[in-house]
Amino acid sequence: MEDVTSPTSDDDRASEREGEEALEPVSLIEQSGAILRTGKLMLASGTATYRVKQAMRAVSKSLGIDRHTQQVSLTDIAATSHRGRIFRTEVAENRTFVVNTDRLMRLDRFRRTLPERTTAAEIHRALDEIESRTPLYPAAAHAAFGGVACAAFAVLNSARIGEVAVVFVAAFLAALTRRDLGHRGVNPFGATIVAAAVASFTYLGGIALINATGSTLETHAAGYISSVLFLLPGFLLVTGALDMAKLDLLAGLERIAFGAMITMAAGVSVWGVSLIGTLETAPRAEDVSLGVHIILWAVASGLGVMGFAFMFNSPWRLALNAGVIGIVANTGRLIAIDAGVRIQAATAIACFAVGVLAAIAARGGRFPVITLSVPAVLVMIPGVAAHEALVSLNTGDYFAAVAGGLLVVLIVLSIMVGLVTAKLVTDREWTVERH
Repeated sequence: MEDVTSPTSDDDRASEREGEEALEPVSLIEQSGAILRTGKLMLASGTATYRVKQAMRAVSKSLGIDRHTQQVSLTDIAATSHRGRIFRTEVAENRTFVVNTDRLMRLDRFRRTLPERTTAAEIHRALDEIESRTPLYPAAAHAAFGGVACAAFAVLNSARIGEVAVVFVAAFLAALTRRDLGHRGVNPFGATIVAAAVASFTYLGGIALINATGSTLETHAAGYISSVLFLLPGFLLVTGALDMAKLDLLAGLERIAFGAMITMAAGVSVWGVSLIGTLETAPRAEDVSLGVHIILWAVASGLGVMGFAFMFNSPWRLALNAGVIGIVANTGRLIAIDAGVRIQAATAIACFAVGVLAAIAARGGRFPVITLSVPAVLVMIPGVAAHEALVSLNTGDYFAAVAGGLLVVLIVLSIMVGLVTAKLVTDREWTVERH
């Protein structure tokens, strides 16, 4: 019987190759990888989920992707790139949580300046350049910035000159310890506990050493708590609140939960070391005029905010802008409290001012707003009140513990409400959902 099957034509073979390419096109794989890498870098640098999604969508549009969807949490990104009738889904895990405002600023600028059309190779080249940048300051400088920030916070809590010096040394050594443990891959909770213990022991030892020379410097909670302030995960808590307000509930809950656990790790360590001696918690009476107080508040607020900004690897222009915002907002807050305004109301108004001033300073894409607002609100954290509540809980004074804990919660909520309200007022793109 004669074989009637016709030989495969060149056109048929070409059609088969096109069909195979359509199932898993190499170009879509490359584009999907570039988009996912952008999101991972943004997430690992400490920004909010909304900005991570925004950057991924911007890259996908520039690459010519028809539609891009993403699910972003604190530790994972799941992204799907659609082109015609085909799509590719990739999942990535994030295990790095290091705030790097210089990288955030450059990634945000990269997002804003993307051309209308680009290639995956060009995206990777731009990301390689951003990722290859070394920290702006050496490790010792980062630790010193943390020490300055904590020392300034001690001034705001009415610490004495000797205490302020000891706070600087304690925070400096603890920041170096945490940095070294982090580079060794130690669990962040363990690193926080150890760093808090180093700061606490150093503070107690420093005060004892000063008193051994004949001084009578009391061991006050104002300085003791100030020495560990740099451990508070401000970026996590603020971005968590913004994510919740944006209805990214999963990401927001994860960030707030992780931030709360880090805070508790530091708090438990600080409380444990404090059992060695007795901490004085009574407010200190200061016989100085309001004018002197205002000067001290302004200087300490500016130095504290700039210290935190530099600790987050901020360029000096960004840190200077954040410092000015901190001077205006926190000094105004303390003046209002001194005049009899409730601390919750004063804090909410001050944080609203921080958000608005940060938006003005960041106008035109100069800086990401969050890199200005987070350092400016960290000096408003009620650290001494939180420690008093923890001590009261341990001693069985549950009424004082509940009252102190509620005050701390209200102040923290006031910070979040102020920042979220400012975001609603200043960022229409964030406020209005685009479908």
